[in-house]
Amino acid sequence: MPKEANKKQDSKKQSKDKKQFGKDFKAELKRVIWPTPKQLFNNTVAVITVVLITAAIVFVLDFAFESLNTYGVDRLKEMVENQNSESSNTVVNNEVEEDTNTTEENSTNETDTNATDENVSSDEDSNSVE
Repeated sequence: MPKEANKKQDSKKQSKDKKQFGKDFKAELKRVIWPTPKQLFNNTVAVITVVLITAAIVFVLDFAFESLNTYGVDRLKEMVENQNSESSNTVVNNEVEEDTNTTEENSTNETDTNATDENVSSDEDSNSVE
């Protein structure tokens, strides 16, 4: 029984709280000083003006930073491409030098081999003459 009594009291208290909230709400709205139509218009114009000015500033800054970013990125790409082309030119030049050195060594070795072959033949000729 006591539990049922507590529930009834709680529900009565909640409904009383809701009624009191409604009364307090109405009383508070009566105390509010509402703006006149002229004040409302002036405040609305002020808010819209501030929003438009802020939007214009953000637009200008966005455009400026985008332009700087685009120019900066393009400049960085050019620098990287130039550096890559220089390094690839260096690699190509090194390969060409290595190929040239290898070719020179091969031709020197062939000349030495030919000279050695001629010396051997001339030695054989001189041996046969004796």
